[in-house]
Amino acid sequence: MDFISTRGEGAVSAASAICMGMAKDGGLYVPSSFPKLEASDLGRLADMDFYERSAYILSMFLTDFSYDELKDYCAKAYIKFDGEPAPVIQVDDTTFMLELWHGPTLAFKDVALTLLPHLLSASVRKTGSDKKTLVLVATSGDTGKAALEGFADVPDVEIMVFYPSEGVSDMQKLQMQTSKGSNVHAIGIQGNFDDAQTAVKSIFKDPESNRIINEMGYSLSSANSINWGRLAPQIVYYVSAYVDLLASERIKPGEAINYVVPTGNFGNILAAYYAKRMGIPVNKLIVASNANNVLTDFFNKGKYDVNRSFYKTMSPSMDILISSNLERLLFELCDREPEKLKELMQSLDIYGSYEVDKEELREKLPEFVSYFSGEDETAEAISNFYDMFGYLLDPHTAVAVSAYYNYLTDNDDPAKTVIVSTASPYKFASDVLYCVTGKREEDNFKAVKKLSSYTDTDIPARIKELNELPILHDMVIPKSEIKDTVINLLKQKGHK
Repeated sequence: MDFISTRGEGAVSAASAICMGMAKDGGLYVPSSFPKLEASDLGRLADMDFYERSAYILSMFLTDFSYDELKDYCAKAYIKFDGEPAPVIQVDDTTFMLELWHGPTLAFKDVALTLLPHLLSASVRKTGSDKKTLVLVATSGDTGKAALEGFADVPDVEIMVFYPSEGVSDMQKLQMQTSKGSNVHAIGIQGNFDDAQTAVKSIFKDPESNRIINEMGYSLSSANSINWGRLAPQIVYYVSAYVDLLASERIKPGEAINYVVPTGNFGNILAAYYAKRMGIPVNKLIVASNANNVLTDFFNKGKYDVNRSFYKTMSPSMDILISSNLERLLFELCDREPEKLKELMQSLDIYGSYEVDKEELREKLPEFVSYFSGEDETAEAISNFYDMFGYLLDPHTAVAVSAYYNYLTDNDDPAKTVIVSTASPYKFASDVLYCVTGKREEDNFKAVKKLSSYTDTDIPARIKELNELPILHDMVIPKSEIKDTVINLLKQKGHK
């Protein structure tokens, strides 16, 4: 299967798309068509482990990789997880949690970022490149640590992660600052995630930056979900969740379900949409936003406008105003016509906004609905869900729970619903503790112990060890210096 750019650049192979991360014309790679899952495929998937399911589904997109090759990579990636990578937990008759935080950094990003290093290394070999790879990452919290963990000490790869120094949780920051590996760099910026993402994307699009980096013996790639190799593994767990519900007879063949996804950069819920395009029966895709509700406004009003206040919330991984992956959905809304898409993106670049026909949006993408939750609603969701089910939510998942109940208030919908649980609550222990007890503990490690004691839940080993690890990365830079920092760090590594 070939991959095409949303902005019109010619088709490339899967391996090339993974290596480049982003198309040279500034667009994002999408599959030239969507492979279809038949009922017989779902039957075969039911008898497979998660890593086998991953290989099966990925082989339908990554056709320059063999199934056996992908199965080997998936097995190596998912052995790092504590049990099943994507278990489905039932909380009541119609509601299920898809837990995606059982990987090494306790966030859903692990599902893709334990696998991406294998896919990227293999893609470099397949394309015959003689250059090393420089992986650039902008993170709002969880992607950064997952990428640093995944690429640590991978041969011929250098990875640089840029995060908002005052815009991630203390645990997220500590996870990044203590990352080990001779090839890893975690750099705080004086700005927000959008600043980091804009700067990183500008490096990809800047010919002069690319020339300098290439002369140092590197080619650029990304570990953000703009990279198809990062996005594709996320499709798997939506298919897997449906197969699990089917196999356990909690749904009937062909029964359509809802997915509720907390999202900021739009990659996670886009993967759910792609699963639907493959044939998974979906009733509604519920886009859950926090106070930075630019996506909710888009789906409800047809206008995407970043000219608004930016809020720092207790769900920092969603504190985003420029949702990069929405471009891929807009490409479908524009009937895959690059010129239409480019007009919208140019309007975003110039004016910070664009508008689509609201009725056309609802007609072409009827599965999408969106709700947002403020801080009080998010806190209430954590408290109420724990009281009702004894289930501890992290703040991002709480945004999704709140969105789902708001959706049910507006809609009499009996469909079975899968809520995507994206992170361990222990990564946000101070906020979660306050929500369930009403008592604030500013010391994160004391909060972790109190949360464990109060809820009788186990502290993840990766959280326990953080307090003992040395700080290895403490650089903080102005957002204007990101490009220069990339070049200077490569020079310091001896790449003149």
